[in-house]
Amino acid sequence: MHLDDARTLKRRLTERARDLADARGLARPSTFGRGGVTSEDVIGAPTLAVGVSVHPGGYGIAVRYRSDEPQSREVADELARDAGPEVDVRRTGRILSLGHGWAGTPLPVEAAQGETGRVRPLRPGVSIAHVDVTAGTLGAFVTRGEGEVFALSNWHVLAGSPSAQVGDVIVQPGPADGGAAPQDRIGTLADLVPLRPEQAATVDAAVALLDEPEVDPTYPVGVVTTAEAVVGGEQVGKIGRTTAETAGRVSAIELDDVVVDYGDLGPLSFDDQIEIESTGAGPFSRGGDSGSLVYREDGVALGLLFAGSETGGPDGTGLTYANPLPSVLEALGVRLAAPAR
Repeated sequence: MHLDDARTLKRRLTERARDLADARGLARPSTFGRGGVTSEDVIGAPTLAVGVSVHPGGYGIAVRYRSDEPQSREVADELARDAGPEVDVRRTGRILSLGHGWAGTPLPVEAAQGETGRVRPLRPGVSIAHVDVTAGTLGAFVTRGEGEVFALSNWHVLAGSPSAQVGDVIVQPGPADGGAAPQDRIGTLADLVPLRPEQAATVDAAVALLDEPEVDPTYPVGVVTTAEAVVGGEQVGKIGRTTAETAGRVSAIELDDVVVDYGDLGPLSFDDQIEIESTGAGPFSRGGDSGSLVYREDGVALGLLFAGSETGGPDGTGLTYANPLPSVLEALGVRLAAPAR
């Protein structure tokens, strides 16, 4: 199937999935954060994410369902029949934001393979967080205007709560890894894209204005160039606080209605997301890797990692989800920092 045809079919099937939910009296993903609905309330709900999958020589439809309850599988199967033979159906289990443990529980610091210590000059891949959050990953450095340098990561890493405010302290390493203010302060929360339960989101992103602009932006793959559109099938890598450097493949693009559990915030729905499956011996990401930059081997940045599933990947290691980086940069009004010459 041609990419344009797959996109057209995907849009139709996304509406079909929503109609199926309505017919069964189920809450649509975009309403999960309202009316006291919690993450526990939707664990068994037959929520469906629909996107474009990649097949050898062409494209198809990706159908992702959350629960193994019979109703969930029935809805997924019905949608798959509408999609035709070029369909990739997977059960994901819960999809969790990967900057902190479930419902705010601490990260298993002892399990981290990446950089959890104090690192100066700052570089991508190290532990970072709001002073009141556990830990996530510094993804990249970005600029806005002249001279100011910002650290890019997720909203749930650099803010973590609707009560967070511009000017709040950011530390490296994150508090789960021993970071504390004032000795580990690296800057302040400068801007964020709010997550609103009443509407679907596209990005989970925020930036911190750095106190010290001298950084190492070239680690680990050399110069990271301007983001490009993702077409699926790309071989990608990332470096994160928990699983360090890992390799993967873009298994689906433009996924809509991806329901992500945010602990105390409840479940939030995301559209136009990138899905990545591991091509290595272990998972592509785990809790604490949120905020990592997803890049091609040639250094072209594609996405900002923010969530992962319990199942659905090779050998049951789960799937990873990322925001398209062009959407992140546009939402924050920033550009990737170029190295000094």
